[in-house]
Amino acid sequence: MDFPTSFPKQHQNNHPGLEHVMKPLPIYDDPSYSRQGNILSGKTAVITGGDSGIGRAVSVAYAKQGADIIIVYYNEHEDANHTKSLIDSMGRKCTLLPGDISNPQFCNEVINKVIADYGKLDILVNNAAVQYECMDIKQLPDDQFDKTFKTNVYGAFYLTKAAMNHLKSGASIINTASIVAFKGNETLIDYSMTKGALVAFTRSLALALAKGKTGIRVNAVAPGPIWTPFIPSSLAEEGIPQFGSDTPLGRAGQPVECAGAYVFLASDSASYITGQVIHINGGYAI
Repeated sequence: MDFPTSFPKQHQNNHPGLEHVMKPLPIYDDPSYSRQGNILSGKTAVITGGDSGIGRAVSVAYAKQGADIIIVYYNEHEDANHTKSLIDSMGRKCTLLPGDISNPQFCNEVINKVIADYGKLDILVNNAAVQYECMDIKQLPDDQFDKTFKTNVYGAFYLTKAAMNHLKSGASIINTASIVAFKGNETLIDYSMTKGALVAFTRSLALALAKGKTGIRVNAVAPGPIWTPFIPSSLAEEGIPQFGSDTPLGRAGQPVECAGAYVFLASDSASYITGQVIHINGGYAI
């Protein structure tokens, strides 16, 4: 499968961005691999930010493996409806729940809706996030700092807390961290902080649930530069053509290249893995 090594200049004014206006469109599925499996057969998965980017790739991959999907997203309705149509075409159930995960009441409503409609919850993927560039910490607005933490950290915490009332042995929680949690980023200081917090959350909750013998596993995936709506909606237009070119593999990754890790971590094949982070970053040694 051929992946692009550069991108045309582009910018979106609204964040976290829209997938259907990107050039080129992100690759969320491998059309040459059309076989559906049963690795996640009968499971119900909540995926935040599942409308586009990595979230769409995970939603499609989970549906291919037999899971029913609940997509929680902010307000990107066209992207969300397209993802739902993909899942519907596979014969899996898909529910769209738009809203703000920084609101604990909304997070509780999401989980209550899932239990009412599906009767159970097996997989929670905390993937939704925001990021904003800032060249000087002295200029980083308080409201931006607050929004980044409330979306990226509070949202994951609120949803996980609500889900814990219903997750049973064999369930899986997967958090989307980032390479910046480990190597930092000079223009994404607050975003990097939130991803570091998610790594600590992953490891701490995994220990707590393991010690409590709950049978619930908690892991994370740490992507490097991946071509998603995040990029043209949060980074400077001038840097887009070279996005990801500084990785050892010399290019940005595509959402489809992340999806397999989420499938693996949610499956029984990962039954002895908890508190860990899988790095998908184009070759950086972490």
